[in-house]
Amino acid sequence: MYKALIFTGLMALGAVTVAAGGDRGSAALEATPWNVDAPHTEINFSVRHFFTPVSGRFEDFEIDLAFDPESPERSSVEVRIAVPSINTSNEKRDNHLRSGDWFEAESYPYITFKSSSVTQTAADRLLARGELTIKDVTQEVELPITLLGVQDIPEQMREMLGGVTQVASFQAETKLDRRDYGVGTGNWAMTAVVGADVGVEIIVEAKQK
Repeated sequence: MYKALIFTGLMALGAVTVAAGGDRGSAALEATPWNVDAPHTEINFSVRHFFTPVSGRFEDFEIDLAFDPESPERSSVEVRIAVPSINTSNEKRDNHLRSGDWFEAESYPYITFKSSSVTQTAADRLLARGELTIKDVTQEVELPITLLGVQDIPEQMREMLGGVTQVASFQAETKLDRRDYGVGTGNWAMTAVVGADVGVEIIVEAKQK
């Protein structure tokens, strides 16, 4: 297995939706939606082949983000990643990853994550908890997120950026055991040719108008 994520961060993308947490009965308490800047957003993964780290990414994903810098606990995230978009820069390997030996992309075309809560653990650290679904397996996971920064856009630059008034960036990193989700069958799961642990990295840039 190569790209398992996400936040995807992770990972991925697919699609990501971040909805407000807190008191959902009051619209006033909902976090503000942000638009994810896809060209500056990535869902990456790494897994060992014998001893060698092999990296890849998912090319297709969607992200809806609602984030409150002042009250991060009001935020939440929902992710959907298109499995067929896996890319390890090797066509033969990518086709194998889409096959029944690994992701079974025809039967399970998406990886999804939906948060149930977001908590602030440090000034620049968040923790999203929620359900990750890969193939037909759903498990509760924790996704540590680093808030890389939030910046107001000067008025003189807003027109050039299409009316953007604020930018925020996030980086999420975690590890998954591919065997927990039935990714890699038969000898692929039983031998050490491909490692069990998959590192996932999700980088998100989001903008607000």
